[in-house]
Amino acid sequence: MQKALVSIAVAASLGLGATAANAAILDDVKAKGYVQCGVTGGVPGFSAPDTNNVWTGLEVDFCRAMAAAIFNDADAVRYTSLTSQERFTALSAGEIDVLSRTTTWTMSRDTQLGISFIGTMFYDGQGFMVREADGIPSALDLSGAAVCIESGTTTELNAADYFAANGMDFNTVVFVDQDEVVKAYEDGRCDVYTTDSSALAAERSKFANPAEHIILPEVISKEPLGPVVRAGDTQWFNLARWTYFALLEAEELGVTSANVDEMLGSDNPAIKRLLGVEGDFGTPLGVTKDWAYQIVKTVGNYAEVYDRNVGPETPIGLERGLNALWRDGGIQYAPPIR
Repeated sequence: MQKALVSIAVAASLGLGATAANAAILDDVKAKGYVQCGVTGGVPGFSAPDTNNVWTGLEVDFCRAMAAAIFNDADAVRYTSLTSQERFTALSAGEIDVLSRTTTWTMSRDTQLGISFIGTMFYDGQGFMVREADGIPSALDLSGAAVCIESGTTTELNAADYFAANGMDFNTVVFVDQDEVVKAYEDGRCDVYTTDSSALAAERSKFANPAEHIILPEVISKEPLGPVVRAGDTQWFNLARWTYFALLEAEELGVTSANVDEMLGSDNPAIKRLLGVEGDFGTPLGVTKDWAYQIVKTVGNYAEVYDRNVGPETPIGLERGLNALWRDGGIQYAPPIR
């Protein structure tokens, strides 16, 4: 905990000192020819490299969408693998241009570190995973359990709150790196593994026998996960935010990577504005007017990004739930482009 607080303090001081110098991030990105994206060390479905070091995942696709908007090239991205302890300092210090790394939006992070969350790419909540053989039906039956947790995360605080609120004791087995947490759980060094429910599903998909592990029904927190940029550069913030909104707007309007060229001829004014056929909504962002067309053409809309990375047909197998569009019973919602 003390180390985590020190990291936050360092990140905050770096963020405040760097704000004045952050007024031309887009110019710097264009000059070097790529977006430097901070990601996890490897969480399937969110950000993970394959054997050829090709990165994929929902959060990777956000960075690819930004590159598409800027360069008309979704592959103009380089990735920096960061631990939970490193991520905010790396962003504030300018080592990365955007952080897209299973990061929970909280008030203290948003107001004290010199950073800005641009939206919620994935609505999540913290859960618990146990071995099916242990016969534990509920998180309320975990009193006295040894719990594997990654340090420097909201996971630590949420678990402490949950056990205290329910009058239960627990023993924390804390590790700095997520891979260490998973290995400790697999090796039987703890009874329970807790983190965001989506990450539990992602890690379980890599186990030799996923069916031997169950995710308990309780969700104990709100974990809005989203990309983060350094504070102080309004244009860069707006470009990141509207990249996220463009993915949602495209889904709502039925514009996909497969039909986007056909949609250039649509009579729908909202589609015309989205694709740059009518008006110029790219110039205020520092990009060309077809910026959203480039995103959809090369990366897809939000549904495509979700389904290929974490959706029901993937090994992770997550239903849309809260991440469905507002009209479909979820809470994903984009302001209009107009």
